[in-house]
Amino acid sequence: MRIIGILGDIGSGKSFVSKKFNCPIFNADEEVSKLYSKSYSCFKKLNKEFPKNIKNFPVDKKELVKILIKNKKNLKKIIKVIHPLVRNKMNKFLKINSKKKLVILDIPLLLENKLYKKNYILLYVQANAKKIQSRLKKRKNFNKKIYKELKMLQLPLSKKKKLARFIIFNDFKMKNLAKSVKIIKNEILKK
Repeated sequence: MRIIGILGDIGSGKSFVSKKFNCPIFNADEEVSKLYSKSYSCFKKLNKEFPKNIKNFPVDKKELVKILIKNKKNLKKIIKVIHPLVRNKMNKFLKINSKKKLVILDIPLLLENKLYKKNYILLYVQANAKKIQSRLKKRKNFNKKIYKELKMLQLPLSKKKKLARFIIFNDFKMKNLAKSVKIIKNEILKK
């Protein structure tokens, strides 16, 4: 099994690019949403950390936003609860898909949380910064303050790009992207 770790800026289209590979994808953002909506255990842990805010199951994301805006140190507390749960889900995903030729790890903090191994193939998604900003502002729950806090958690993009074996430019046009993904996928699978 070959494992591709997708790297890139927030809003660069990592998930969009991942889907173009047409193989099993572990999407950490989706897994976090599932934890908030379906994991009573996650709720209990967050409730223990923030009893005044996290009172009801499923976890209300708006309450998490309030917690984050209130005090930036709260982000570390949330991460302490969420990341081990996501790591467990990722390990199960890899085990379930161990017979597949190719899988994708779409995990925003893949490098920062030391979730990758040397044999992972790192792919960096590059996109125009102005396009990224305009796309982010259109997101339903976009919050500039939280965005800045999340950016602070990440390694510099230049370092991520340097570590990547492949770089794909996302111009947000389907035809160009599909062609680039096909070339990279073929190169990975022929080895």
